[in-house]
Amino acid sequence: MSFTASTAPAPRITYGAVLGSPHVARLLGGTLTGRLPNGMAPVAIVLWTLAAGGGIAFGGLLSALYGLASGLSQPVKGRLMDRYGQRAVHLPAALLNSSLLLALPVAGPQGGPALAMTIVVAAGLTTPPLEAGLRALWPSVLPDPRLRHAALALDTGTQGLLYIVGPLLVAALASAHSPAVALAATAALGLAGTLVVATAPPSRRWRPTPMTAADGAGRRLASPQLVALFIALTGIGFAIGALNVWAVAMAEQHGRDMLSGLLPAAFSTGSFLGGLVYGRRAWPGSTTRQLLASTAAFLAGWLPLLALPGPHAATAAVGLPGAFLTVVVACAYVTTDALTPAGRTSEAYAWLILSIGAGQAAGTALAGRVADHALASAALPAAGAAFALAVLLLARPGHAPAEHGRNRRLRPGRSTQA
Repeated sequence: MSFTASTAPAPRITYGAVLGSPHVARLLGGTLTGRLPNGMAPVAIVLWTLAAGGGIAFGGLLSALYGLASGLSQPVKGRLMDRYGQRAVHLPAALLNSSLLLALPVAGPQGGPALAMTIVVAAGLTTPPLEAGLRALWPSVLPDPRLRHAALALDTGTQGLLYIVGPLLVAALASAHSPAVALAATAALGLAGTLVVATAPPSRRWRPTPMTAADGAGRRLASPQLVALFIALTGIGFAIGALNVWAVAMAEQHGRDMLSGLLPAAFSTGSFLGGLVYGRRAWPGSTTRQLLASTAAFLAGWLPLLALPGPHAATAAVGLPGAFLTVVVACAYVTTDALTPAGRTSEAYAWLILSIGAGQAAGTALAGRVADHALASAALPAAGAAFALAVLLLARPGHAPAEHGRNRRLRPGRSTQA
């Protein structure tokens, strides 16, 4: 899957230069705030269910339905953004999502399980597609490829922090007040963050590059290379999902409840730090080689778990695959961009997000079935990473036609035409 030319090493750049560029801090901060409910809502829904007298099984079902609806609707929302622009999708989605989260504590108990499930599914379907939208904005906001490289690494690396801060914030609000307050805060943060992004000039002006007659062959989004990439990314998501269950199994095995949160937090911290290192400079080799190398390193990082380390060693060990996760995902976005027809980038990014999420759900489900078997549970993250690497290695080399790539879409003025 060769699609970019080799990049010569360049001097390091600073994140101050990236964040100091017009609109970058606003877009990144707004997106992180608006996406914080992704880490808050599943926990808040479970806690509200328990407080309303429901069982943990029903709470888990509601939480799963929210996440599933959010993931499955991503490509549709991406396609809508590519047709109608970002504000036309972000603002209605945020208003509906926040209203539904606020309605759950009011209508849920009176309407019974069926109404609660309906509200939760509708709320998931209307989560604003901020992540795909932000990735589509970077080329117009940062025309300099070096700054864009650093911004993408910073953006990707900070995503894991949402799943550390979000659950902690929900737990604090539910403990100090109530789960209903936690749901209200979730709704408020999602709406506020989306408003910050949607009212920013780059988001207001952004329009997809219209297809021309020369794009006739490129109207089909699912090229073989892109499909292979998305299949590989399900393995990356599988490893993440298996990690979360393995962490719970470790906590039970060693009688330390904190491990269930500490191990994913160490993994996310590694991802954040790895992203900071990766984004500081342009690395040699094509994006294809970087993708293969980082996926191989991601796999190697999971292998120490096969030795069944103790709590301290395990906490240190999971930081290593985490450090390469950001590189894998950042390279995957660049790859997706190169292989996507003009005018379909938001939709393609949404499929990428869905691929990782689907793999994560599969990893969680399978890991739950083998959680009682220590070695099998510890081996599942490596199995997911190995699957991803195998797909990338077995995919036949090819390259995207020049008119499909970002080079064409980055001609002056194309990405920001009103």
